[in-house]
Amino acid sequence: MKERYEFARAHLSWTIDDWKKIIFSDETKVNRIGSDGLQWTWTNSDKLKDFQVQHMIKHGGGSLMLWGCLTWYGVGYLSNIKGSINSDFYIGILEDELMKTIDWYELQKEDIVFQQDNASTHTAKKISKWLENNNITVLRWPPHSPDLNPIENLWSILKRPLLQYEKQPDGMLELWSRIENVWESITQKECQKLIESTPKRIKAVYNAKGGHTKY
Repeated sequence: MKERYEFARAHLSWTIDDWKKIIFSDETKVNRIGSDGLQWTWTNSDKLKDFQVQHMIKHGGGSLMLWGCLTWYGVGYLSNIKGSINSDFYIGILEDELMKTIDWYELQKEDIVFQQDNASTHTAKKISKWLENNNITVLRWPPHSPDLNPIENLWSILKRPLLQYEKQPDGMLELWSRIENVWESITQKECQKLIESTPKRIKAVYNAKGGHTKY
């Protein structure tokens, strides 16, 4: 709680202009079969543009693990994670999805700050060295703080439409295709609205002395 409180106090004065420089990142799991019993409803949308998705299809199993990032300008590249993440695999994500996101939106490295949580894979010496060598500034993030990260709400935006199909996907390939469609449909305005919530998140953690918040 102390680290959360100190982080919130240190960033109380940050404005939207400060937070719009952050590239927020995170991992999430998407189940092939919804765990809450909701029905699936068919919707039509265009296929995700190739520049936004790494086509890595995991065959079999009941879920897909994703890595994604959120910028002020829109969603970044999305990676489907095969198996467990180790340092080498994570470096591959940074080299591919993160760097392509930076290039696609024509961002300058000196103008951005990368956010990641404190998972051991993210904080390994090999990762820190790669980020340093590639001139990527990292936002020091407090532990146990998903409520501070607006990308958590982006995952909700991604998952809700997946429960609106009339039937569950036949397999992982079909699930990935649906994920593609939804990810492509997320607008810049939605992304900006999420990032604009960050000062309120900071204030909520500060007011809670680092404790639990509604986010």
